[in-house]
Amino acid sequence: MDEYSSFDGVGLAELVAKGKVSPAELTEAAIARVERHNPKLNAVVFKGYDDARRDAVGKLPEGPFKGVPFLIKDLAMPVAGWPRTSGSRYTRGFVDAQDGGLTARYRASGAVLLGKTNTPEYGITGTTESRALGPCRNPWNPAHISGGSSGGSASAVAAGIVPLAHASDGLGSIRIPAACCGLVGLKVTRDRVPNLPDGYDYAFGNVVDHVVSRTVRDSAVMLDATGYAEPNAPYPAPPKDRPYAEEVQRSPGRLRIAVSSETPNGRPIDPEIEAALQRTAALLKGLGHEVIERGLGIDYRALYASRGSASAGNFAAGMARLADELGRQPEPDELEPLTWAILKAGQRQTGADVMRSLQETRMLNYQTLAAFGDIDVFLCPVMGQPVPEIGYVDPVNVEPREINKRQGRLYPFTPPFNFSGQPSMSLPLEVDARGLPIGMMFTAKFADEATLFRLAAQLEKEAPWRGRKPQVWG
Repeated sequence: MDEYSSFDGVGLAELVAKGKVSPAELTEAAIARVERHNPKLNAVVFKGYDDARRDAVGKLPEGPFKGVPFLIKDLAMPVAGWPRTSGSRYTRGFVDAQDGGLTARYRASGAVLLGKTNTPEYGITGTTESRALGPCRNPWNPAHISGGSSGGSASAVAAGIVPLAHASDGLGSIRIPAACCGLVGLKVTRDRVPNLPDGYDYAFGNVVDHVVSRTVRDSAVMLDATGYAEPNAPYPAPPKDRPYAEEVQRSPGRLRIAVSSETPNGRPIDPEIEAALQRTAALLKGLGHEVIERGLGIDYRALYASRGSASAGNFAAGMARLADELGRQPEPDELEPLTWAILKAGQRQTGADVMRSLQETRMLNYQTLAAFGDIDVFLCPVMGQPVPEIGYVDPVNVEPREINKRQGRLYPFTPPFNFSGQPSMSLPLEVDARGLPIGMMFTAKFADEATLFRLAAQLEKEAPWRGRKPQVWG
């Protein structure tokens, strides 16, 4: 299996279907790569090798990823018999008795669950560095962050350990690590991939689950396998017209695409990222798309301010549920300073504060959605600055207020589309002078993943990225 890492998930499943390789062989190939690369990366924080080996020789479901090794992010995703730390000392030692709803869907796809990946404490930061699990490093340069909060999954996929892995996104936590690690990362439409009964209301739709992958088709095929409504779902996402696996085979046609690098505070982004954005716009023009220079025209300050009480209150509610599971409240030394500050702020919110926050955000979302009235896609960078080194946004050693300032400069673009529920995808179209990836973010109308998949497949063909390999690879 020397060529294991050169295949995407669909490609590996095709080898299994043709009898050219067995699920057990794929599992051993993935395990060998965890053992080779994890000491450098700290991407995989729980190794479920015994379970993976047992499942690989058993009767796997006839899904599109039959026999393909797969990793689960260690955040709010129950796997029977596996720990769920959520990157925290408070939750260390907690083991789930049964699979969660989305875990069951991944198993039904035929994937072989190999282990769990690193995440910051409760997924709060855009870097994967925690006191409990330690920093996760970027395969392109291990001195740099892998992004967050799905940094462990992104690091493992980028290094060729697995072809795709579970990820989740509440303010950018799929798109940011995808951008840092040179991957495809789609934040799906609100409620497109339900995680019941585990997700409750998942921050009123702000948080979504999907995967990070090296190819567009892996993202599309996994969304076909997992992106369907639960029976009696109260807020199902609008249905798709056809399988996303078919969308990647279709032409996007001539799209009207708005391009902007405007930031909420009005400060310019890094010149190298701006240049990469302009090259991407030129590429799109060359492919026949209509490209216009235009921002969203929304009140970013009001939008971000509107969400504060609801986000803090939601975190406090989630921690209260967790305390019920554990049978005790967290001690101050069991939570990082930023986490403790958010928890205390959430506990101070009144019901009126939270409801007003949700009401204000809902009304401001009209601005975001209205900006797509005469365009098909909005293009901007994922990040405003280059991928920083480990420690720059370290929530353990950097004061909380400073963390928030630095994250605001790094990640100014991703949150509005969590609030509005729109699909938004990072593509690894560019690389900076240091050899680190630059992600470009494409956002479509509500529930229109189809347009993103068609455009992404076109760009993957015209500006392929699979030939690039990080320092830590295969």
